[in-house]
Amino acid sequence: MDRLLEATARAEQQHFWFRGLRRFVRPLIEQALASDTDPQILDCGCGTGTNLGILAAYGEARGVDRAWAGVRRARAAGRQVGQATVTHLPFPDARFHLVTSFDVLYCLEDADERAAVSEMFRVLRPGGRVLINVAAMPILTGNHSVLAHEVRRYRASGLRALLERAGFSVERVTYTNTAMLPILVPLRLLQRGVGLAREEDEDATREMQVPPALINMLLDRVLALEAAVVRHIDLPCGSSLLALARKPVPDAD
Repeated sequence: MDRLLEATARAEQQHFWFRGLRRFVRPLIEQALASDTDPQILDCGCGTGTNLGILAAYGEARGVDRAWAGVRRARAAGRQVGQATVTHLPFPDARFHLVTSFDVLYCLEDADERAAVSEMFRVLRPGGRVLINVAAMPILTGNHSVLAHEVRRYRASGLRALLERAGFSVERVTYTNTAMLPILVPLRLLQRGVGLAREEDEDATREMQVPPALINMLLDRVLALEAAVVRHIDLPCGSSLLALARKPVPDAD
C-alpha cells in the first residue's frame, strides 16, 4: 500500500485519470451539498489528502486513512486527517452532510466492505449523501489490480445493491472512463495472458506514471468531454463506477 501511495502522490496532480476523476465528481458534490450551509465532509480512505483540497472548497473537510504514510503526507499539506479504518470511523452518529470514498471499497474483503458502507451510513446525517468511486468491470483486472490490492471490480447492479442493503436510497450510478475502454480492454487482456506483474515489479506501477505530455493532454481532453456528458446521462460501461446515494430522512410520527 505504501508503494501505491507513493505512486499516487507522484501522479495525482497531472495524470489524466486523476484529473478526469475530479471532473466527474465535482458536479455530484455540488448536487449533494446544494441545500446545506457550512457542510461537514468526510473522505474515507483519503490517501495523500489531495481530494480534501477539492472537498474543502465546499465545506469543512476532513479525512481518515489507515496508512500512516498517507496521513503524514496529508498533514504535511495542511489537511485535517486522522489515522483510522473505514470499518471503524471515529466519529459520532449523524455527524456529516457528505461522506466520500474514492477507490477504497474494492480493496476490502466482503465483510469489511459491508462494514465500511454501514459506517458511512451511520456517520451521515439524515438526508446526507455518500459519493463513492470504485473500479469497474471484472474484465479489466490487470497489473494495476496487483498494486491496488484489488479484491473485486464492480458492476453497476452490485454497487447499487451494496448501498441499498446498507439503507441508502441510490440517486445515481454511472460508469466513467468509458472512452478509455478501447485502450484498457486489450491491454488488461494481454497482461493477464502473459501473467500479472508482482507488486514489486515496475510493471505494477506503470499505469500510475504520467504519460508523455502530448498523450496525457489528449486523454485529459477526452475525459473532459466525457465528464460533460456524464453531467446529464449515466454511461453503460467504463473502467470506474461512480455512485451518489442519500441517507433517508425518517418519517415524522
